[in-house]
Amino acid sequence: MSYSRSVRPRWSRRIFRSGLVAGVALTAWMAVPIDPALLLPPADHGVVLLDRTGGLLRSTRSADGGRQQWIPLADIDPDLLVAFVVAEDRRFYDHPGVDPVALARALRQNLAAGRVVSGASTIPMQVARLVRGNRRTWGGKLAQAAWALRLDRHQSKQAILEQYLNRVPLGGNAEGVEAAARLYFGKSAAGVSLAEAAMLAGLAHAPSRDNPFVSLERATVRRNRILDRLEVAGAESADALGAARLEPGLGSGAPAQFLAPHFTTWVLGRSDSARVRGVVRTSIDRTLQRAIEAEVRHTVADMRSSGAEHAAAVVLDNRSGEILSWVGSPDFFGAGNGQVDMVVSRRQPGSTLKPFLYGAGFDQGFTPASVLHDVATVYPTASGPYAPRNYDRQFRGPVRMRDALGSSLNVPAVELASKVGVARLLGVLHRAGFASLDRRADHYGLGLALGNGEVTLLELANGYRALANLGVWHPARWTAVGEGGKPDEGVRVVSARAAAQVLDILADPVARIPGFGPVTPLDFPFRAAAKTGTSRHFTDNWAAATAERFTVAVWVGNFSGRPMEGVSGVTGAGPLLQRTVLAVASRYDPGRLALPTDVGLQSASVCRLSGLLANRYCPALTEWFVPGTVPSPDTWEGPSGVVLPAAFAEWASRSGTGNAGVASGVMRTSAETDEAGFRITSPRNGDRFRFVPGVDSAFSTVGLRVAGAVRRTPVRWFVDGKVQRAGRWPLVVGRHRIEVVQGSARDQVEVEVVP
Repeated sequence: MSYSRSVRPRWSRRIFRSGLVAGVALTAWMAVPIDPALLLPPADHGVVLLDRTGGLLRSTRSADGGRQQWIPLADIDPDLLVAFVVAEDRRFYDHPGVDPVALARALRQNLAAGRVVSGASTIPMQVARLVRGNRRTWGGKLAQAAWALRLDRHQSKQAILEQYLNRVPLGGNAEGVEAAARLYFGKSAAGVSLAEAAMLAGLAHAPSRDNPFVSLERATVRRNRILDRLEVAGAESADALGAARLEPGLGSGAPAQFLAPHFTTWVLGRSDSARVRGVVRTSIDRTLQRAIEAEVRHTVADMRSSGAEHAAAVVLDNRSGEILSWVGSPDFFGAGNGQVDMVVSRRQPGSTLKPFLYGAGFDQGFTPASVLHDVATVYPTASGPYAPRNYDRQFRGPVRMRDALGSSLNVPAVELASKVGVARLLGVLHRAGFASLDRRADHYGLGLALGNGEVTLLELANGYRALANLGVWHPARWTAVGEGGKPDEGVRVVSARAAAQVLDILADPVARIPGFGPVTPLDFPFRAAAKTGTSRHFTDNWAAATAERFTVAVWVGNFSGRPMEGVSGVTGAGPLLQRTVLAVASRYDPGRLALPTDVGLQSASVCRLSGLLANRYCPALTEWFVPGTVPSPDTWEGPSGVVLPAAFAEWASRSGTGNAGVASGVMRTSAETDEAGFRITSPRNGDRFRFVPGVDSAFSTVGLRVAGAVRRTPVRWFVDGKVQRAGRWPLVVGRHRIEVVQGSARDQVEVEVVP
């Protein structure tokens, strides 16, 4: 008995000492601050892309397959904070990290069951498990309790709650309330309703079993239990709880959305996407995006009979450069090549590059009134002779640059490119952001003026945006303004005055009449500069328009490169451009596109045909000039003594018509060689005349001239057998026989006048 009594105190002392040492060690360990790195948000927790108003576009998972987006506690809806505390740890604000009441209850339940069935886990204990990964064993529970005490000692309740709400698993691989709210309801945790907050809080109990994607019924039952607890706790009013119980279990935002698919895919695939982390607010306008997607699908449905199966569109905010809408194909999820993105794919843009050529020309001293020559011309090149042709295969003689650009005439554009220089033009295009044009100038040659290089729709839109911003280019941006990044200083593409002249021409419906007629889809109820383009063989249709506030660029064609059936830019891409522009204008004020007077241009009255200062020989119009470039009123006297504008001299010599080939208000398109002796020199046999659109019919006349006549002897003229006074004959549509008689001498010619 004495032995037994002597051993017992010894063992008691050992237990006491061990407990004391353990207690001291635990106290010392708890006094050590927690490593801040342990509580940092995960480095790889996926990406959430939002639209400009905060609506969800797309979310990605982390490397381990989870969805997590960290959100500060201050941004979380207060209903969520209350719901989770009521559901998971009612005495959270009262205990030191471990709840003795819950611990006693759990101990009793576990001893009765012979295993761990209740862990009495407080929110701090769950945070300890989530950041350290403790197992659900007796030892694991003790470690969680110790860590919970340490957390509560060194972290505020708010900091612990933020850790918990951002790490708690809530089903569907969603970690934290932000990822779960976006997954199930399509919204941020900052804007959930009371019912949605209760449902998320209920998921923490059994996220894999009770989440609404697995069983909406069980998730709703669990939600209502949390609402009952809120009622017992007096945390919400009876009316609010009653309305919450009637709310549908799953919002219209679920399942996870995937909007603006081409745009979000491009963002995630960018070379700098490694820096895209967490929640990012992009520049996309989700409502506008849906509207433009519908227009693209409508266009393809309308044009499928013409051989067009694909279309694309992009919209930019001119001031900020934000991408408001991006549609790369009619159906990203369609079978085959739906994921091809024509917003960033390279294709030939046709005539849509001409405005940059003309802007370069204006900076070199040309004016909108300068005359270019729309006559058959062959240019020697390293690869052989190059003979440009117009879209309609016709030649119009001398044309002012306003009409040449407005009507998108190819032959004058190539002449201008030969004068400006291809290298200079390529430099302008590079400054306008066309990085896809990565070959040397001699590779493209004069065909660069007609868009023989390949560019992207995004480059085209941003280039036109530079024109709207009076010649200054800035990069487009895919994040919303205020989401970081310093404003770019910009690159000067052309002078402000040259840009204003280009904009004025592209916004002039009269300048488009010679090429496209009086009615086109490029006309808008507000001032906008618009241009179309068609690549060779009708493979690609392009169109772009810019107002003061926004720029739109569209494409229609086939991803395979299969040509369409005679569809031009104005008939193919034009209607899509018009509908898209009007859709944008319904949400954004177009503003007032720059006027010539805004940059100090001055007006002058010029001849419609020659571009020189107006005189009595031709009708006049108002044109805009850089001060000091207003043309002179020089005239030219032809071989028959007729005084005409000087600009016709070069054209007359180049076309081989001489003075007789020029008619006021009309354009001759063919001619024959004169015979010797008494003969009609104007008009000539076989001449074909076309009315100049926009020129009053009173000026549509042709001079009647004869060579070899005897002086002082009357000369009589007849048109279709009727007497015609000498001088000028007013044109009439149709075929006509013109005769001249002097004594016994007689000559006649046949001509045609077309509308």
